[in-house]
Amino acid sequence: MKIAFQMDPIQDVNIDADSSFRLAEEAQSRGHDLFYYAPDMLAYEEGRVTAKGHDFTVQRIQGDHVHLGQERHVDLSEMDVIWLRQDPPFDMNYITSTHILDRLHPKTLVVNDPFWVRNYPEKLLVLDFPDLTPPTTIARDLETIKAFKAKHNDVILKPLYGNGGAGVFRLDANDRNLTSLHELFTGFSREPLIVQKFLPDVSNGDKRVILVDGEPAGAINRVPAAGETRSNMHVGGRPEKIGLTERDLEICARIGPLLREKGQVFVGIDVIGDYLTEINVTSPTGIQELERFDGVNIAEKIWQAIEAKRA
Repeated sequence: MKIAFQMDPIQDVNIDADSSFRLAEEAQSRGHDLFYYAPDMLAYEEGRVTAKGHDFTVQRIQGDHVHLGQERHVDLSEMDVIWLRQDPPFDMNYITSTHILDRLHPKTLVVNDPFWVRNYPEKLLVLDFPDLTPPTTIARDLETIKAFKAKHNDVILKPLYGNGGAGVFRLDANDRNLTSLHELFTGFSREPLIVQKFLPDVSNGDKRVILVDGEPAGAINRVPAAGETRSNMHVGGRPEKIGLTERDLEICARIGPLLREKGQVFVGIDVIGDYLTEINVTSPTGIQELERFDGVNIAEKIWQAIEAKRA
């Protein structure tokens, strides 16, 4: 098949951690042809969806992991599969790219389905499952947020469309910074904030569970660094081997059918203790860590699901 990757600069990825690199590596081993383009090179041109990019090959050699061909201008309808893999933030640029790719899907299979990526951003899809999630409020109004904090005392405050642990604050019962943080966030953004009850179990780790076409494939545990509340690996979280609990499987059984129905082939959910906190569909990570810990080929499972859909 002809496979296109819409992603941030492939030249800059960490080949030992990046999930897009691992997906490209596995696709290449299966005989597929690869094409890369940056999100800014996506265009709608008089009825055609196009991109300027490069054919490419990959190899697992630090500093020499990708070879790009000459830039060429392609009609993306010629592709069999397009991977929507640029990192958040989930802003209007991201949303616009899903609208443009909608014009190709499903004749050209876009993974994950761009319509539902647009409608199911990480911190909003969980609202469909309130019995699985910690107490949550989404608001821009300061008094609403203050009332939530007064009720639950110890809370996590973060940008609704943030990523990678950026801008995440724990405000305990003695904290006096809520008003200042609200001023800070609302001073540069018109977006609401999300506030959740703090889960002490995060000290034991924030579990990333990988689902492939709605089925759980395994999990890694991300443990916060000393003195940190955030467990994201971007901010020093340590990945550890961990299994799936009965509660994890219960959560996956609840959300899996919806993910499969909506074309979300590769999804990473976040679980703290017994609670689901996020459903990551935009550009999930964790494949390589899970493969190393469990000795399974997760990228192969993902491609098998995609190849079955194409067949």
